Amino acid sequence: MFGPGPTQIEKRIYDAMSQPVVGYADPFFFEISDSVRAGLREVFGTRNPFTLALSGTGSSGMEAAVANFVDPGSKLVVFTAGFFADRIAEMGRRHGAQVVRSEKPWGGSFTEAEVRDVLRREKPQTVAFVHGETSTGVMQAPTAITKPAHEIGALVIADCVTSLGATPVRVDESEIDIAYSCSQKGLSCPPGLSPFTVSPRAMDWLKARKLDCPVWYLDLKLLAEYYDQPHKYHHTAPVSSFYALREGLAAIQEEGVERRFERHARAHAEFVRRIESMGLQMFAPAGHRLPNLNTVRVPEGMDDAAVRRDLLTEHGIEVGAGFGPLAGKIFRIGVMGPLANEAGLDLFFGAFEKCVQAAGAVATKA
Repeated sequence: MFGPGPTQIEKRIYDAMSQPVVGYADPFFFEISDSVRAGLREVFGTRNPFTLALSGTGSSGMEAAVANFVDPGSKLVVFTAGFFADRIAEMGRRHGAQVVRSEKPWGGSFTEAEVRDVLRREKPQTVAFVHGETSTGVMQAPTAITKPAHEIGALVIADCVTSLGATPVRVDESEIDIAYSCSQKGLSCPPGLSPFTVSPRAMDWLKARKLDCPVWYLDLKLLAEYYDQPHKYHHTAPVSSFYALREGLAAIQEEGVERRFERHARAHAEFVRRIESMGLQMFAPAGHRLPNLNTVRVPEGMDDAAVRRDLLTEHGIEVGAGFGPLAGKIFRIGVMGPLANEAGLDLFFGAFEKCVQAAGAVATKA
């Protein structure tokens, strides 16, 4: 699984999922949940009491962030340079916000000065950005967004779907107010849960909000009453998914969170070296690359679909395609979790070089 997600899963996580299922109100489930919450605080880099895993994929985290922290008629500024930032903007529109899109071509990122100029002009109540844009492989510096946003008193939503667990997010240090992620990328677990954290400042805002959250299932006030005392019934949580996430977080803690980040950074540097030694080029600019999701330019005249097909059918390796304006122009190659090491890179490049060479030969003949 060398795609952008889901990613490779260790056997110990599958084994954890085979434990007997318990009820949604069983004390053992809340022990599991509390363990997950503690582990998520560590990988998020936060002390936020409201940190938990929502029942749903990463898109549920995105919807929860917008539904709970964007009032109808209020102004939401989204800094967009890729598909998933566009999705935040679309959710904001559907929830009745005045959405302002500060847009760059796919693959761009924003400086603090650019952000400050937009926010001083627009004066929004909420600001959103994507920390690691899955569609482009670009990583946005959080403080370039949060510092100008807090100067005008706005809340900041950060999409950490691809970055969490593989590279530092540092929610508290970066002063992110609301952050969400998923279980199947940097955390190397099956899809189905959305890690979510809210700062005390944002929780104060939420408690004072006069409007009910328009999405009952994602109402954070109701979820707090379920996961915290009095454990008031809200929904039937996917217990086996919680078993998996607890085990995945345990594996991260055993390795050490910072050591895990360093391992992914080393694997990324070696990936770039090997790509360039093949005569290929990275898409995301140096200094702005998401270390666990690498975007590689497809050479002129090469059929990227043929490369991906041969990788899958002949070698059992999955990689992602570009889409939107990057369709046919990039490969999206995830090097995450148990594959982010020399052995994983050897496995990948042993197959990738053969497939690229074969596609290059066909392109030359054509």
